[in-house]
Amino acid sequence: MGTSSNAASRGLPRDNGADEALQVRRVTWTGLVVNVLLSALKFAAGVLGHSQAVVADAVHSLSDVSTDLAVLIGVRYWSAPADAGHPYGHRRIETLVTVVIAVSLAGVALALGYNALATLNAEHTTRPGWIALGAALFSILSKESLYRWTNAVGRRIRSSAVMANAWHHRSDGLSSVPAALAVAGARMRPSWAFLDHVGAILVSFIILQAVWRIGWPAIKGLTDAGASEEDTERIGAIALRTEGVRLVHALRTRHIGFGLAVDLHIMVEGSMTVKQGHDVSEAVKANLLADGPDLVDVIVHLEPCEEARAT
Repeated sequence: MGTSSNAASRGLPRDNGADEALQVRRVTWTGLVVNVLLSALKFAAGVLGHSQAVVADAVHSLSDVSTDLAVLIGVRYWSAPADAGHPYGHRRIETLVTVVIAVSLAGVALALGYNALATLNAEHTTRPGWIALGAALFSILSKESLYRWTNAVGRRIRSSAVMANAWHHRSDGLSSVPAALAVAGARMRPSWAFLDHVGAILVSFIILQAVWRIGWPAIKGLTDAGASEEDTERIGAIALRTEGVRLVHALRTRHIGFGLAVDLHIMVEGSMTVKQGHDVSEAVKANLLADGPDLVDVIVHLEPCEEARAT
């Protein structure tokens, strides 16, 4: 076996956690207030306007409140710096919150879809009113604006939970599109009243699509899934082109929050001094952090070329 040298630092992501937590709280509290007001508006408009799709849309907006609360509670813990008990930081809490949001969205989608199917053949005595259409259109505009702001914050601070919550906002806005079309269709042709139910079913599929987009990456992160084959090859290539590196092997990756942690072995000339070998491993680490695919931590194990064996 070759000797190993750990050339990584533990300063896992985001030393400016306090500032990022403040940004998360600001955008999430705004979203929570908007969701409460929108939910009340759409519920009242749906009831007064006799629109099942708009009432369903109101329930979806209300579900956004629960995910806003999950983010507000979770950011208190995941933004904490690494400590003796959690030397890799607390980013898995953020990933867990992302999964909670996805599960919440899936539950809402299935419930709305089931209710729409169960009442598809119900008799409609009153056509949906224009007030329901107005509420749906207002929801589309306000929730898309909230999505763009929240998503921008999430991308800037590289937070999967905030980006997941942004998609929750967008799914609420998108769900208002079929709701609005359903109300408009039923208003123009009373015989098209069934479109109200079809709209609610479409809402469910849109939400489920968002669930897949935000939930699957988070689940992979919780199960220590590695990087894609393309990213793994890219990491190996960056390390290999570092001056002094003869071969790269035993490359492993796993997700931590938004980014990837990398553990790899490099082989160098056995005649190198400890200082020279350390400098090469530090160069590998610096190159990977600078050019790698969203890397947040790098551990480099150093081995003399004549003693290392590829695995």
